[in-house]
Amino acid sequence: MASDVDFASNISEFLHTKLLFWIETMNLLQLAHNCRRSLQQVAQNINGSKALNIVKDLQDAANFAAYFSANKAALSTPHLYISALATWADSELLTKWKSQFKFLPSIKGSKIETPLLILKVNTTVTSVAFSLDGTQIVFGSHDNSVQVWDALTGKQVQEFQGHTNWVNSVAFSPDGTQIVSGSHDHSIRVWNALTGKQVQKCQGHTGWVNSVAFLPNGTQIVSGSEDYSVQLWDALTGKQMQKFQGHTWGVTSVASSLDGTQIVSGSYDTSVRMWDAVTGKQVQKFQGHTQWVNSVAFSPGRTQIVSGSSDNSVRVWDALTGNQVQEFQGHTNFVSSVAFSPDGTQIVSGSHDHSIRVWNALTGKQVQKCQGHTSWVNSVAFSPDGTQIVSGSKDYSIQVWNALIDKQRQEFQGHTKSVTSVAFSSDGKQIVSGSDDYSVQLWDALTGKQVQKFQGHTNSVTSVAFSSDGTHIVSGSHDNSVRMWDALTNEQIWNFQGHTYSVLSVAFSLDGTQIVSGSHDYSIRVWNVLTGKQVQKFQGHTNSVTSVAFLPIGAQIVSGSDDYSVRVWDALTGKQVQEFQGHTYLVTSVAFSSDGRQIVSGSQDNSVRLWDALTGKQVQEFQGHTNWVTSVAFSSDGTQIVSGSCDNSIRVWNASTSKQMQKVQGHTFRVASVAFLSEGTLNGTEFNDMLFQQQSQIIDLPWYSTLDGWILSSFNHNHLMWVPHNILKVLCHPFNTFIISQYGSLSLDLSQSKLGTKWMECYTPE
Repeated sequence: MASDVDFASNISEFLHTKLLFWIETMNLLQLAHNCRRSLQQVAQNINGSKALNIVKDLQDAANFAAYFSANKAALSTPHLYISALATWADSELLTKWKSQFKFLPSIKGSKIETPLLILKVNTTVTSVAFSLDGTQIVFGSHDNSVQVWDALTGKQVQEFQGHTNWVNSVAFSPDGTQIVSGSHDHSIRVWNALTGKQVQKCQGHTGWVNSVAFLPNGTQIVSGSEDYSVQLWDALTGKQMQKFQGHTWGVTSVASSLDGTQIVSGSYDTSVRMWDAVTGKQVQKFQGHTQWVNSVAFSPGRTQIVSGSSDNSVRVWDALTGNQVQEFQGHTNFVSSVAFSPDGTQIVSGSHDHSIRVWNALTGKQVQKCQGHTSWVNSVAFSPDGTQIVSGSKDYSIQVWNALIDKQRQEFQGHTKSVTSVAFSSDGKQIVSGSDDYSVQLWDALTGKQVQKFQGHTNSVTSVAFSSDGTHIVSGSHDNSVRMWDALTNEQIWNFQGHTYSVLSVAFSLDGTQIVSGSHDYSIRVWNVLTGKQVQKFQGHTNSVTSVAFLPIGAQIVSGSDDYSVRVWDALTGKQVQEFQGHTYLVTSVAFSSDGRQIVSGSQDNSVRLWDALTGKQVQEFQGHTNWVTSVAFSSDGTQIVSGSCDNSIRVWNASTSKQMQKVQGHTFRVASVAFLSEGTLNGTEFNDMLFQQQSQIIDLPWYSTLDGWILSSFNHNHLMWVPHNILKVLCHPFNTFIISQYGSLSLDLSQSKLGTKWMECYTPE
């Protein structure tokens, strides 16, 4: 029998030289989903401190196998290399693999976390948990069901029906044979994990049951409820054993210590409390949070407690003294769920800011940030071996993440909420953006780096614009204000007050002496930038004014409104000059041509229309968008029009013929704002993904992407490779030169790739 050293050595050689071919063979046999489990079993049987690196490589290989087998790449075995290997997170093992595959597609740029597995469901996921062996995931949801899914194949195993309202919390028993669930229907139910049958129903709470957990002995269950109480139950008989009272508001979360002697609870009353599981007496009260405590958990050694709160913080407490040990800041919205890793060295948190973050429990430093959910993260948990994290979200998905990250990921600058408006400076060197995060930000258009951040608005910023000389910026907001900023010093110069509802659009006059604003209060107002006073108020629209612009030459203003009309006004007298009728739904955006002879408008009737500014007659109608048109702009010479839409596309039109000249796709959500540079290239920004995109003029290998992540050739529509959603949403498509985003930016290089029938040539052994 070979020695442990020989065995470890053989395993190491297998991982470095043969593993990928083994996964390939297993995939051809349709058994790739078994690879992760096999590698984990081997890791559990390797002993000795000298084998720690091999165990780590085995765990990394197991996660890679799970990533490949659970995603679209597994549909075609060559994509084990072309897609999975090319997009897998960096690691020492990956570097060794890639040294043997030199002709793979190359994705360059920011380091981005990618889920190993995404489970799409049809309802909000409220709670998630791994089984003891890590092979199954249980979740509760708003469809009143408890479901169990295979963590390897991504397939549903069981669905438990019985609750009559939302399921708020789920947990496996320590031996994995049972599942407990708590619900809005005030009940706690115990299920046989194999058969799906209900074996017990515990009733006694008089409010929603927000949290449940098994004690380590598997015979007791603890629960927390909106009725302010924590209760202990006999899992076999369903009878109440203990009632812990002290919280002065609903209990949101409960957990047991590893030895089962203590219970911790968190509450809307902002406190964390620890109880003796036998006597029911309160042992400790931890105070410091300033908002609801949404989640609590014990460290494996019972010495510490972690809590997450609506005050956006994660805090660690000394269980013996009640003192706060750490406070982790980073989340920008409520922290909804927290958990310790099995070895107690890390803490994971999920938040309403859509992110999952991993923290060093000793230093308090953030070591990992996972962004993939598109809505609130309601629940997070570590796998029993600590190598994976599962998350459940309001976005109807469950995602599994690789927890084996050694280095802290780079933090990227960018808006933290949807980008609503963008504009270029007249020289094309800078971009200004406004966002739902209340901020206005200035960017270098060449490098994509943030230059300035302007703060002062107390609600979402709806519109931004540069003065013609680029020295000043104006912004409008849902806080009803119009503000002017110094682009160089970051200082607020004016806060124009007068509108009684949200300001939806702002613009400078060509000479920079006046600002025009349109509002939800149906009015258009003109402001003097020297005095800060209102000089004109135009009234006539019968609904919100969504878009305004000055005539480049002369003294006229154009406006678009939710009353379906486009109107032209005399900026000096305030009188209406023209009214253009034709749109059949809300007008979202208007703009003058550079010579002032034409006006373009976009509407929620999906059309772009061109008007004669003198006669008010419609000249052209541009059809092609399949959803609302959100933004329109002229090129500097007036020969082209660009439009952005809720159909996620940017389209360029010939202003004379109304023909579509270009369709730019790459955004993964509706396009909120578009603009031309002075030389004719274009810029677009996207609501939810918070990106800026600038058009490039040269494309080496044209391609386009599908919503499910496939990269296809523009020539013959062949499948080139597959990329996960996290990469796709920040991947510069053809016609993009850069993306500015809090999630980073990536580019795809296919120039050295061996694709299609030549895919086997990507293998280049030494």
